[in-house]
Amino acid sequence: MVALLLGLAISIPVTGRVVLPAGVVEVAEELQIPAGAHELTISGHPNGTTLRFTPSFHGRGAVVCERGVHITITGLAVDGARANFSTPVGLPPSDVRFADFYKRSGIWADRVQGLTISQVSFVNMPAFSVLVSRSQQVRIGNVLVKDSGGRDGRSRNNTSGGVLLEEGTSDFEVSDSVFEDVLGNGVWTHSNYGSPRNARGLIAGNRFHRIARDAIQVGHATSVRVSGNSGDRIGYPFDAVDVERSGIPVAIDTSGNVDRSIYTQNRFTEVNGKCIDLDGFHDGAVTFNTCVNKGVAADYPHGQAGIVVNNANPGMRSERITIADNTIDGVKFTGLFLIGSHHTVARNKLLNLNLAHCNENAAQYYGCIAIPGEPKLLESGIYIGAKGERDAPSTGNVIRGNIITGWKMEQRCIAVGAHVDMHANILEGNVCRNQ
Repeated sequence: MVALLLGLAISIPVTGRVVLPAGVVEVAEELQIPAGAHELTISGHPNGTTLRFTPSFHGRGAVVCERGVHITITGLAVDGARANFSTPVGLPPSDVRFADFYKRSGIWADRVQGLTISQVSFVNMPAFSVLVSRSQQVRIGNVLVKDSGGRDGRSRNNTSGGVLLEEGTSDFEVSDSVFEDVLGNGVWTHSNYGSPRNARGLIAGNRFHRIARDAIQVGHATSVRVSGNSGDRIGYPFDAVDVERSGIPVAIDTSGNVDRSIYTQNRFTEVNGKCIDLDGFHDGAVTFNTCVNKGVAADYPHGQAGIVVNNANPGMRSERITIADNTIDGVKFTGLFLIGSHHTVARNKLLNLNLAHCNENAAQYYGCIAIPGEPKLLESGIYIGAKGERDAPSTGNVIRGNIITGWKMEQRCIAVGAHVDMHANILEGNVCRNQ
């Protein structure tokens, strides 16, 4: 296949190796890898190659690959010239793939068996840096994503900018990469309701700095390990947070139906949102993670609880989660919101909770208002509820050996919601102190 990059013809064979020209190459159309290509490597020139979008570029990505086998893309840069594409872009309808909706990504891949992306930098991307759909054996490592992502009609983030693996992508890895000033999610998996779940993934050793949505989101997936990642200033800048669609920033987020997964040894500081959201998470473990906020409540306008368990997806039940040995230090509201059954909550340090001094300071801090029917939810250290999005009776949970400190925590340490029987759970050895 021959691609025309602003007057420069580049031949892309079905197999073999292609070295792109040195310097800045203006990209006027997609650089398409032939369908069915195999054992193919595309690399930048030893003196450096940058693919830069022209103002007229409207393709799916700078490099596009469909139905390839063992494709490697390495050693180059992509400049999306984001300032040239200022038209707002919202989110796709719920039954439309992101791959079919967004234009102007860096690398776009669909139905690829064996895709390796390494030593590639993405800057000023209007959409995603990497968008991979319906693929297997995906390895993304040592990439840089910077100053990327688009905004919608309200000037909020539209989830784009980072790396997205969607629609049943499996056997994947995103590792040892840097994400800086991304408007949407840094690294995430996603599948539409009814689509195959993403499976057998590793998200490890990545660094995140100033991410306006989620640093990491595991969406509709099974057997994903999130480990050794770090980041700071999640939920920044404030004006890009998608408040209208409840896109509250999270250091490690969950959505859909997620099981047999592990979030461990991740560390984040200054999170303007939640530390860990477990909406749809079950039969998995959350261990040895740390989130630290050093400011006061007013410094986190979108601040929430530390760890939240929820069950929006109708295909799952909140059961058998181990939440152990985590440190949550500095939270606007409660340390842990728990629903469901047969969870183990042990040896966590939930410190400096309720920075907003709920419910006393309702007039001062937006959101610090007792919730009808659940008046103790925001002010307690651990809150055991009877439902999230759906009913989920809290029974058979073990809450043991946790240290809980903060505003009036001696009086409000562990609370239960309406219709929750405290005696249906085991609470023992927890230490509660005012701070």
